[in-house]
This record gives sequence, structure tokens and C-alpha cells, in this order.
Amino acid sequence: MARRTRMNVELAALIKKLATTTDLFQHEIAARLGVNQGRVSEVLSGKRYADVQPAP
Repeated sequence: MARRTRMNVELAALIKKLATTTDLFQHEIAARLGVNQGRVSEVLSGKRYADVQPAP
């Protein structure tokens, strides 16, 4: 089983960047970054890390 990455501010910023600059689906972003798709959804919906800006 793949090792999962712990969610943090930098990862949330990267998720937001990938969501806005690529055509990747949430599950694809999750797989690339080693996080659960549910965490990606929470970041993009603003339930978590709402105040974090996308990575440059």
C-alpha cells in the first residue's frame, strides 16, 4: 500500500494550485501527492485550510 502524506499548509497550497492550473481530477491530485481524496475535497471546498492561497 502507498505511503500517505500528512496534510499541512504547504500541501494545501499545492492542492489548490494543481486544481486551478491543471485538468486533474481530485482523485488524481490525491494520488500524485499521496493524500486521501477526501482531504483534497475538504481543501478545495474550504472546509480545511480556507485561508491558504494557492502555491506560486
